[in-house]
Amino acid sequence: MEITVEERKEKILEMLNKRGKVRVNELSRIFNVSEVTIRLDLSDLEESGLLSRVYGGAISSYKTYVNMSFKQRATANEFEKKAIALNVIQMIKENDTIMMNSGTTTLFVYMAFPKSMHLTIVTNSVAIAQEASGNDNHKIILLGGSVNTDYQFTWGEDTLNQLSAYHADKSILSVDGVSISAGLTTYYHQERVITQQMIAGSNLSIIAADYFKIGRAAFSNITSADKADYIITNKTAPQEEIQNLIEIGIKVLTV
Repeated sequence: MEITVEERKEKILEMLNKRGKVRVNELSRIFNVSEVTIRLDLSDLEESGLLSRVYGGAISSYKTYVNMSFKQRATANEFEKKAIALNVIQMIKENDTIMMNSGTTTLFVYMAFPKSMHLTIVTNSVAIAQEASGNDNHKIILLGGSVNTDYQFTWGEDTLNQLSAYHADKSILSVDGVSISAGLTTYYHQERVITQQMIAGSNLSIIAADYFKIGRAAFSNITSADKADYIITNKTAPQEEIQNLIEIGIKVLTV
């Protein structure tokens, strides 16, 4: 049975996520396509920041992802992030109060919210606030503070002071790494305490993290993984890590 180009790329990423490296000649044999075709696949995936080309194949490229601009991150794993977003919104009810940190996954979640649903959203994401413009059904409370213009979020003492005044039904949070050993982690230390406070200030915490983040550790620890009530990720995430997360009591949903 033939598979589509996108399905082949997804399987390549799944192999890469498990092994850390793939070789062109092996992929050509597995998928029964030419090495030229595989090289084109790898080039496309490299342009999306999902891997790095090396002689004879490709390696996992988490560092490349970390160094992307906000706009570039939004296109990396876009299909997977949108699939997660569609599942996250099934957990949201009319008149919910929600805390959301910054990140491309949380932006996709916000974009998936029904425009007719009445929600109050407390966020430090400038991108979410901009996306909400013109929708009177979504009450957006954009936390003040210093602004990280590269990644479009507010941070600092003013942000934390304002955040401490709120309590939410749910928090929907983006992170850069999820693992048993390192917990929930972020590359941006400015957001670490904000995310901590959002978890503490909500009745239910939902981590929205694509498969690329599972089993990885970023620069700054937010908290232990078991502080999350739910983790929603992709079916291509490392299954051993998923099982470990389930065993410590986290509800893990894969899409």
